[in-house]
Amino acid sequence: METFSIHGAPSEYVLQEGILEQLESKLLERGFQKVLVVHGQKSWEAAKPFLPVFHKVQAEEYTYCGECSLKEIGEISELVNKNSFDAIVGVGGGKVLDLVKAASQMTHQPHVLIPTLASNCSPWTPISVIYDELGAFIRYDIYPVSASLVLIEPRILLAAPLNMLIAGIGDTLAKWYEADVQMAGIENKPVPLQISHSTARQCKNLLLQHSEGAITAAKTGNLNADFIKVIETIIILGGMVGGYGDHYGRIAGAHSIHNGLTVLEQTHHALHGEKVAYGILVQLVLESKWEEIDQLIPYFQRLGLPISLTDLGVSVINDDVLTRIAVKSAVPEESIHVMPIGEITPTNVSMAIAALENRVNHR
Repeated sequence: METFSIHGAPSEYVLQEGILEQLESKLLERGFQKVLVVHGQKSWEAAKPFLPVFHKVQAEEYTYCGECSLKEIGEISELVNKNSFDAIVGVGGGKVLDLVKAASQMTHQPHVLIPTLASNCSPWTPISVIYDELGAFIRYDIYPVSASLVLIEPRILLAAPLNMLIAGIGDTLAKWYEADVQMAGIENKPVPLQISHSTARQCKNLLLQHSEGAITAAKTGNLNADFIKVIETIIILGGMVGGYGDHYGRIAGAHSIHNGLTVLEQTHHALHGEKVAYGILVQLVLESKWEEIDQLIPYFQRLGLPISLTDLGVSVINDDVLTRIAVKSAVPEESIHVMPIGEITPTNVSMAIAALENRVNHR
């Protein structure tokens, strides 16, 4: 019988307006008296108005350089060890939180996460995506310990850039397609896989139902039930798919296409979730699910998610460009190969991208 490694949830999670006022008391009840607060520049500006003044906890700040890279992980880890911090607090988007999780693992010190974006499930999952210093993907690392505490002030996320929310929707929508392609054919699923599969389906259903209302909330600055539903779908449900599904609930074709796209400098401005959303469509071509593609395209267009390479900023689309994406997407260690649809080669992938571009151009 196959063994599953379950990473269900952070030790404590609270989403509530004003929750950050309780940050110091929640640090103290964990015995954290000296913490390193890691953040980005924009994320710090967004979070500062909601953060309390500490009276008993000693805190020092570190502004990261923009990537969750091995160099940056090493620098933070050295700082934590040298100054004997009790915990690392991450305030920011996915890369900041991933960086904190990686440094936490390296130093064996606990971590607290305060997301400023709802762009992915990073606040929930014990996983970091590691990039090189130029922003090219290297690998995923999975850790044995989840966050000690995750606190979400929804007003910070409401004021975040709209494109980050839309990218988060794209990334989370992929949870269904990447989990389902792996799990649909498994008979007599173990309970963790049942949880993962049903959670993945819920990701899709809730996003299709509430995304446009959530985007309206973000545009107007008026918090509503749709917005809360969508950010908790992105963070909680998105994280539970992999947390309970283990490797079956993680990544498949869509994320491989994302990784392939990183070889094109023209796509570097595009957000992770935007590239993953495009990757969903390419994965569905590989699965020959054209009906699903035709249903998703209008939804993508209403939200502003990319349906073509042109939408991702690729101005010249030729065989060389398709080959470069396809070769990187289909390297042997890529997750595209978990799809049970026969051998996947760069040629298959290149043809799938070309077929999608053709479909989009002839709508």
